[in-house]
Amino acid sequence: MKLAVMNAEGKELRKLDVDDSVFGIKPNGTVLHQAYVRQRNNQRAGTAQTRTRGEVVGSTRKLHRQKGTGRARAGTAGSPTRVGGGTAFGPRVRDYSQAMPKKMRRLAIRSALSGKAADGQLVVIDQLAFETPKTKEISRILSNVGIERSALIVTSESDRSVLASTRNLLKTKVLPARYLNVGDMLNHQSLLMTEDAVRIAESLWAVAGAPKVAKKPARPARKKAAARPKAEAKPEAKPAAKPEAAAPAAEAEATAEAPAAPKKPARRTRAAAKPKDEGAAKKKTATRRAPKAAASTENKPKPKRATRARAKTADGEDKPKTTRRRTTKKTEESEG
Repeated sequence: MKLAVMNAEGKELRKLDVDDSVFGIKPNGTVLHQAYVRQRNNQRAGTAQTRTRGEVVGSTRKLHRQKGTGRARAGTAGSPTRVGGGTAFGPRVRDYSQAMPKKMRRLAIRSALSGKAADGQLVVIDQLAFETPKTKEISRILSNVGIERSALIVTSESDRSVLASTRNLLKTKVLPARYLNVGDMLNHQSLLMTEDAVRIAESLWAVAGAPKVAKKPARPARKKAAARPKAEAKPEAKPAAKPEAAAPAAEAEATAEAPAAPKKPARRTRAAAKPKDEGAAKKKTATRRAPKAAASTENKPKPKRATRARAKTADGEDKPKTTRRRTTKKTEESEG
């Protein structure tokens, strides 16, 4: 994107190439509004406070009795409905500050700059230099570049002469490029920037291109182990052939003289121990397990009967049942 650079007389000197990511994007109105509201809220002190009916100094006595006077019901003199009483739902001390992600703040500034450039409200001047502060001189420059209403003047660094020159002008403000913000850009109609201020804005809020993904360095190929030199073949010794021929004969004589070792009986495996006939094996297991079950039932103690056992005498005969007699007044009289 290119912007026209003007001098103090209002004549175009040249075209200036600027970064499209700062001055040429589509403005994001939602983020711009959120940034503006956040900035305004962060400027609030939040110290306003009123007294409630409980904080008002005075008597808490009921003004008159509830009934019989013909007047409306009334409580204390601190009621919000009475003069000098408390305030209902009044302001309290609170913090109005809001937080906002850094990427959204940067996007809001880029949106404001791009919106000013798209609407033709951004003017770039080559320089602003004054030997002595003069309000008349800065007013002449603003009229030459076509600024008639409110203006925000942005310089590369803080300049005392420019600040003193614009102090008496209405709706005019001077800011260094590093302190550029959304609130001041939206509150002023025109934006006047020096060429150096444009470059500083680009360095601060330009969006870098997508970073290239660095390729992983290829792993170095493994070095093959050096082949060991083959051992040279030793010449065969001719006299060694005689003992080799004599060795089998000596072994044969030793085996003939030694007695034969008895063979160990082969171990029976589980597969060999099983009978071939599966039906017979099942019958055997059934006959073996049956007595165990019978024995288990015989050894179990029989359950005791729930009937009460009769008391017996020493001879083994049953004792006669004795009934407990209840004595009453009638029985005593009859017996007497």
